[in-house]
Amino acid sequence: MFFNSIDFAIFLPIVFLLYWFVVHKNLKYQNLLIVVASYVFYGWWDWRFLSLILFSTIVDYSVGLGLSKQEDKKKRQVLLWISILVNLGFLGFFKYYNFFLDNFVTAFNFLGYHIDPQGLSIILPVGISFYTFQTLSYTIDVYKKKLEPTKDFIAFSAFVSFFPQLVAGPIERATHLLPQFYKKRKFKYSKAVDGLRQILWGLFKKIVIADNAAEIANQIFNNSADYNGSTLVLGAIFFTFQIYGDFSGYSDIAIGTSRLFGFDLMRNFAFPYFSRDIAEFWRRWHISLSTWLRDYLYISMGGNRRGKLRTYQNLIVTMLLGGLWHGASWNFVIWGGYHGVLLAATRWLSKYSFGEKVPRSLLIFLHPVAVAFNFFLVQPEYFMSHDHDSFLLDFLLMYLCT
Repeated sequence: MFFNSIDFAIFLPIVFLLYWFVVHKNLKYQNLLIVVASYVFYGWWDWRFLSLILFSTIVDYSVGLGLSKQEDKKKRQVLLWISILVNLGFLGFFKYYNFFLDNFVTAFNFLGYHIDPQGLSIILPVGISFYTFQTLSYTIDVYKKKLEPTKDFIAFSAFVSFFPQLVAGPIERATHLLPQFYKKRKFKYSKAVDGLRQILWGLFKKIVIADNAAEIANQIFNNSADYNGSTLVLGAIFFTFQIYGDFSGYSDIAIGTSRLFGFDLMRNFAFPYFSRDIAEFWRRWHISLSTWLRDYLYISMGGNRRGKLRTYQNLIVTMLLGGLWHGASWNFVIWGGYHGVLLAATRWLSKYSFGEKVPRSLLIFLHPVAVAFNFFLVQPEYFMSHDHDSFLLDFLLMYLCT
C-alpha cells in the first residue's frame, strides 16, 4: 500500500492503537506486532514476495550467528559471501535479469549472430533494492566486528521488514536501527506530535508539490517533439522538483511514522538543491544511499587511499553502480556515470580555493542536477526515434539554458 492511500490511512491508526494500547507492556509483543504489520503492509502489493524477504531474513540471521561462533578468517569470508550472493542474487535476478538478457541479445545481433532467447515475465518486488542493502549492512558490520550479532529473531525480522521505511527508505544501518528494537519504548506525546507534523509535511511535498509538478513535466516530455528547447528546460525544472517532492516526501512520511512508534530514522534529505557543488549535493541528497555506497563500496575499493587516478576511478565506478541500483536501464547508468564524472571533476578542482566564494543559490546549483535528472526520463527508444543532431541540439540547449 502507498503512504498517500486510503488503505494506509486505515492501516496506520489500527497498528498504532494495537501497539500502544494492547501490547505496550511487552517489548517482544511490540516487535512481533511490527513484524506482522510489516508483512501485511508489504504483502498488500503481492503476498508471494513475502517469501523473499523471509528467506533473506533467515539467511542473514543465520549468517550472523555463524559469524559469532567462527574465528577462522576463510570460513568467516565464506559466510559473508553466502549473505552477499543470496541477497544480490535475488536483487540481480528480479531487477536485472531481462536487462542483461536484452543487452546480451543486442550485442550478438550487432555482431551478426541472431539469437532469440526466451525472456521471463518477472515482476519486480517492491522495495527489494532498499531492504537488500539494509540487511547487507548487518552481515557486513557483523563480519567487520562493528556490531554484535543478534540472537533475537523477532527483533531482527522487525529490523529487516520495518514497514515505515521498507519500500522507499531511508536505508537504515543495522548499527543504528537494530539496537532500538532491544529497548523498551514508551509513548511520548511530543514525539508523536512531531511525527505527525513530519507526515503532513511529507504528504504536502508528495501531493501538492510532486504530483502537480509531474503533470507539467509529463505533458512536456511525453510530447517532446512538439516543443522547443526553452520548453524542455521548463520540463527539466519541473521534473527536478517532482523527483525531490516524491522522494523526500516519502522519506519524511517514513521518518514521521517511525516516530509514532518510538523509533528514530536517519535524515535522508538536507536541502540538497542549495549545495555549492556536486560533492555537497551527495552529502545532502538521499543521504542513506550515498553514505551506504561510500562506506560499503567506495571505501572497500580503496576510496582515496591509492592515488588520484584510482580515486577518480572509484568515484565513477561507485556512481555507475549507484545509477544501476536505481533502475535496470541504460538511462540510469548514464545518470550515474554523469554524476561520477562530476564528482571526479569536483575533487580535481578542489585544489583551487574558489568553492567557498560561490553563493548558496538554488539556480546556480540546479544547473547540472536538473540536466542529470532528465536521464531518469530519457529511455533508449528516445535515442532510436530522434534524429541524433536534433537530440544533441535539444540536450545542449537544455544544459546551457538551465
